[in-house]
Amino acid sequence: MSLLDLTLRNVQRNFRLYTIYLVSMIIGVVIHFTFSSLMFNEDILGALENRDNFRLGVSVASVVVFLFIIFFILYANSFFMRQRKKEFGTYLLFGMREGQITRMVFYETLALGAVSLVCGILLGGLLSKLFGMLLMKLMQYDSVISLSFPIEAIGTTVAVLLALAVIVTLQSHFVIRRVQLIELFRAKERMEKPIRANRWLALLAVILIAAAFIVIGGGATSVMWQDYPLPSMLIITVGMIGGTFLFFRQFTGWLLQFISNRRRYFEGGTMLWTSALRFQVRGNTLNLTFITLFGTLIMLLTCFVTINYKVQFDAVGMNLPNDIAYEAKDPAVRAEAEAIINESAHGITWQRSLEALAAEPSTPLDETFENPEYFFPQVLLIAQQAYNDIVELRGDDQTVELHGDEAVSLSQGTDFATTFGAGDARRLELALGSGTIAFNVIEKKDYALLGWASDPVLSMVKKPPVLVVADETYASLRVDAARRTYEIYEIEDEKNAEALSKELHALVTKQPEAYYSAFADVYSKQIESSALLLFASAFLAVIAVFALASVIYFKQLREATEARGPYAILRKIGVREDHIRRAVRKQQLFVFGPPLVLGIGFSWFIIKAYILDAVQDFPGLTSAVWAIMGGYFILYFVFYLSSVNLYYRLASARG
Repeated sequence: MSLLDLTLRNVQRNFRLYTIYLVSMIIGVVIHFTFSSLMFNEDILGALENRDNFRLGVSVASVVVFLFIIFFILYANSFFMRQRKKEFGTYLLFGMREGQITRMVFYETLALGAVSLVCGILLGGLLSKLFGMLLMKLMQYDSVISLSFPIEAIGTTVAVLLALAVIVTLQSHFVIRRVQLIELFRAKERMEKPIRANRWLALLAVILIAAAFIVIGGGATSVMWQDYPLPSMLIITVGMIGGTFLFFRQFTGWLLQFISNRRRYFEGGTMLWTSALRFQVRGNTLNLTFITLFGTLIMLLTCFVTINYKVQFDAVGMNLPNDIAYEAKDPAVRAEAEAIINESAHGITWQRSLEALAAEPSTPLDETFENPEYFFPQVLLIAQQAYNDIVELRGDDQTVELHGDEAVSLSQGTDFATTFGAGDARRLELALGSGTIAFNVIEKKDYALLGWASDPVLSMVKKPPVLVVADETYASLRVDAARRTYEIYEIEDEKNAEALSKELHALVTKQPEAYYSAFADVYSKQIESSALLLFASAFLAVIAVFALASVIYFKQLREATEARGPYAILRKIGVREDHIRRAVRKQQLFVFGPPLVLGIGFSWFIIKAYILDAVQDFPGLTSAVWAIMGGYFILYFVFYLSSVNLYYRLASARG
């Protein structure tokens, strides 16, 4: 009998076991091909404004996808190999060499890989169309994504599959080579010892986790964080890592031991599931700790990029509040720019000319403008009435009323808008015309009148510092000051005005140091980059959750095959099937539940205290966070149900 014949007979004889491994490989191929095909989809590339950034981002994410696939397949293969150690021991006993067994494993991997390649590419092509449409939806493009199977994506998927076949074969070879023959026969018979739990360590686990939740829940503005930042960080780190480890190592063991000491322990099916779990505590501790903490990190990152994506829509408008704004130094440039806008496909909603006085600051801008390094050096003085007129046109509730030397600085981008009380106003001195004038800044407002200067290529550059002053003060200063005129336009379909902006930018910048700002210059770049970041993060998060849940899944399947003997004995002594099913459900719930609850708890407290509380002005963010956590819960619940079903079937099968 040749190795190829033996390979085929193995697949036929252990079809159920091979099916689990085959499904794992198909999932790996689907994931890789789906993501790779997006990078080469012509419909997607044709719709994007920043194709190079998209390809770079997808390429980086593809590397991460590949690493996750390797982790997932290798873990699945380790489960697969453990179930076959007795089989390999038989081959060695009858004279087969290690190299022949390795070659047989390689043939099996290639055969399974060929099947998974065909199935994975077909499924991946369908999913790539679906995910491509989702990506375009996130970027707010109306492009139609056709079903495609890019040859480049197929080539990279074949290369990845061949690489996986080699890596899996090497892993199998080292497993066979390093284990002695007697261990191969007894590999599935090893039983872990129940851990001796300590009630004080169990209590310490609860205290550490509770302390972490308390410090996290206090938020960044709490006294603990403000006065003791290092101890706070230490409490959170030790509480989350050490507390989680002790929770699974000691608290879980103590709880199971406590249940086993109760009088009613032998009633119902309590003994069935608790006794099995007591033997699994030691082996599951590190896995469950890692899954809890890494799951927390996954949800944190996913929620962060989701919030970043949702905030971008409003944030771009806050940074560049004008669809088009430019400085008109030359009347000819103004006339030509007006003609270009009138002839474009973007109708004018409203237009205003804004006059400003240019002044040189004599005192630092640190106290009156947040992050002054982001501003141009000259300060622009705007009359209160001119400012209020534009604010009302926008429909914003940001009007001001000033008298005498009072002023309001427009410091858009500040974390917290600040109103200074009587006697606490910030003093700002400016050189204006031939003299110097001082203003009392009574409010630092998180609002932009002109916004960031922009460039169709470089995006945002810097922003002008604007100081709103009383009308009578502005009128008195206007006589002896340098005046500047800005044309502000509100247009239709401003999100897709990239072509118009490029033409206007080329015209306006012929004037030396002229200000130019357009919403479209930043919108497409910001939305495309944040949408790609959200899409890639969500995609990777799903893969990571899938891989982490699979760690529990395969661990439970391994334990299910080892439990066949005890379950067979239970049936012989009269234990009913419904009691066994109930015991399996409770046992799996005890394994899947705590990592899920702790992970969601940690991530929610961190997101609520340090992200959501800082962006309260943006609606719908809390709902988005709960939607992500709900999706995380559903994925784990599906794995739980699948694990319960397969655990019962494997444990009930005749070994």
